[in-house]
Amino acid sequence: MAQMIVEGERREAAGKNANRRLRRSGRIPAVMYGPRQASIPLSVDPKAVHDILYSESGHNTIFTLKVDGAEQANAMVKGYQLDPVSGHLIHTDFLEIALDRILQVTVNIEAVGLADGVKLSGGIMDIVTRAIDVECLPADIPDSIKVDVTRLQINDYIRVKDLPPDPKFRVMTDPEVVLITIVPPIKEEVPVEAPAEPAEPEVIKKGKVAEEGEEAPAAETKGKSAKPEPKEKDKEKEK
Repeated sequence: MAQMIVEGERREAAGKNANRRLRRSGRIPAVMYGPRQASIPLSVDPKAVHDILYSESGHNTIFTLKVDGAEQANAMVKGYQLDPVSGHLIHTDFLEIALDRILQVTVNIEAVGLADGVKLSGGIMDIVTRAIDVECLPADIPDSIKVDVTRLQINDYIRVKDLPPDPKFRVMTDPEVVLITIVPPIKEEVPVEAPAEPAEPEVIKKGKVAEEGEEAPAAETKGKSAKPEPKEKDKEKEK
C-alpha cells in the first residue's frame, strides 16, 4: 500500500482570530515538530488527517508530509484536538520521524477468539488494558497486538508478560499489568416478597336487644353531653 500524503502550507498569521478565519476557509492549523529544526506552523486539510486517524493503523500511521508542495518529511500524528460540540478536527500536531531510529508508540490490544469461559460458562470478557507501549523501528509498528483468549476460563487472565515475544518490537509496559480477564456471569437477584399478614377478624360489639314494648337504649353521642334534667328539689324551688 502506498504511503499516504498530507499537503501542508506554511502559515504566518497566528492567534485565535487567525485560526478562526483559517477554519472558515476549510483548513485547520497544525504544527510539525522534529529533531532537525524548530517547529513549523502549518495549515492542512482536515479530511487528510481524518483519513489517517481512521485508517487501520490509526495515529501510528507513517505518512509523507509535503510543505508548500516541495519539502518532504516522514511524519506521524503526535496529537489532535476536536471541537467539543461538533466533534470536528480543529488542530493537529505532527512529529517528523527518521525511518532508521527506534521510537516508542502506543499499540491497541485486540482479543482473538471466543473464550471457553464465555462460551461454556456464560462469563464476560473484560479487556482491562486496551493499549500498551512498545519500542520499534517505524516500519515495524504493528497495527495491533493480537491476544488469543480461546482457552481462558472463568477468573483466568492474561498479563503483559504472558504475551509471546516478537522480534520486531520490545514491550515497555509493566509485565504484571493485566490485559484481559474472564469474569463470572452476573446473577440477577429476584426480590423476595414478604408473606402477607393474615387479616384480623372484625369484632362486632353486642348491645342489649330491646324487648317488645320497651324503647331501645339511646345511642351514645359524641362531643358535649346533653343537659341533665333538673332534680325534684330544683323543680320545687321553681314553683
